[in-house]
Amino acid sequence: MDRDFDIVVAGGGLNGPALALALADAGLSVAVVDARPADARAGDAFDGRAYALALASQRLFAALGLWPALQDQAQVIRRVQATQGQPGSGPGPFGLHFDGAEIEEGRLGYMLEDRFLYRALLAAMAGRVTHLPGLSVEDQAPGPAGIGVTLSDGRELRARLLVGADGRQSGTAARAGIRRSGHDYGQIALVAAVDHALPHEGTAYQYFMPTGPLAILPLPGNRSSIVWSETRDNARAIAALPDDEFLAVLRPRFGDFLGEISLAGPRFSYPLNLTLAESYVAPRIALIGDAAHGVHPIAGQGLNLGLRDVAALAEVLVTAHRRGEDIGTLSVLSRYQDWRRPDATALALGMDGVNALFSNGNPMLRAARELGMGLVDAVPPLRRRFMRQAAGLSLDPMPRLLTGQRL
Repeated sequence: MDRDFDIVVAGGGLNGPALALALADAGLSVAVVDARPADARAGDAFDGRAYALALASQRLFAALGLWPALQDQAQVIRRVQATQGQPGSGPGPFGLHFDGAEIEEGRLGYMLEDRFLYRALLAAMAGRVTHLPGLSVEDQAPGPAGIGVTLSDGRELRARLLVGADGRQSGTAARAGIRRSGHDYGQIALVAAVDHALPHEGTAYQYFMPTGPLAILPLPGNRSSIVWSETRDNARAIAALPDDEFLAVLRPRFGDFLGEISLAGPRFSYPLNLTLAESYVAPRIALIGDAAHGVHPIAGQGLNLGLRDVAALAEVLVTAHRRGEDIGTLSVLSRYQDWRRPDATALALGMDGVNALFSNGNPMLRAARELGMGLVDAVPPLRRRFMRQAAGLSLDPMPRLLTGQRL
């Protein structure tokens, strides 16, 4: 098959452009089909959306040459405190206290706003990747020598491989006949940013409430991002409140350790569910990110999981290309699936279990949970192991991009 590109990526969020840049740097021709207009998320206004980047994810962006443009906007996560909580009563007496000073890297990760990360990816694609904004993939036709891709404007592209980076409702996966499993959590995440009177000192907080977890994540200055998971009915009622009433409900859960709080931008909400693709690959097809595994935000690992996919798939494809192999064949793509699926599934199910264990008010379970967290916190080697896992430093084997090396 004559082809226009080596790879077409369906989805222009964060994982798709990151993969495209890694592949383009290794000499492959890549197009990113992005359903949003090019300037949809590249504005200057602060809107509160941010991500917790594990250290391994930060190293991937360094390997792609993006970190110099990002580091001044990033907030170091120096410590994490995870405890149980009750509205109005503050954190419980026992919990996990992770301090980056206990590991050789000296930090646990970074917080970075969506607007800065997306803008850096968009700028980096210019001249390296063919970016097709405002378009979507409407059909795909895999064949023995390549795949035809039909766009929403009627244009047809030809490639050796189509990568689905198109989210939990992935059209790429559905058209390939890849089934999904999972369940609805009955929760909605309320996302916003708050200004507060006192400095957070680079500490992230995770409160496990009976109706769902509340994460308070440090941003530059006296500002934090919150990801507040509530039962569906509670969340809908809270989301409908005006700002002052929203804050009145948040304050007893947030606590007063950072002083007075106020909203720093718009509020968002999105339903929570677990969705796992039963295969990450099909002939001429590979899935990454939420298209492969949509997980609970309880540990802030969604983007980090996707970037692990990016690093592994890029390494598999570049290695195969340099060997002269056809990168779209199942014999090549199965190497990616074998590398990523066990880790992603284990982490997804682990977060699913933690949410089920903590999102209830059972007093006996509450006591057992506090005892378990207290025991982990009291054993330094075990505590450091958890920290390195959360920072993405314990993968084996570790994709080269996640160590900061280019392919």
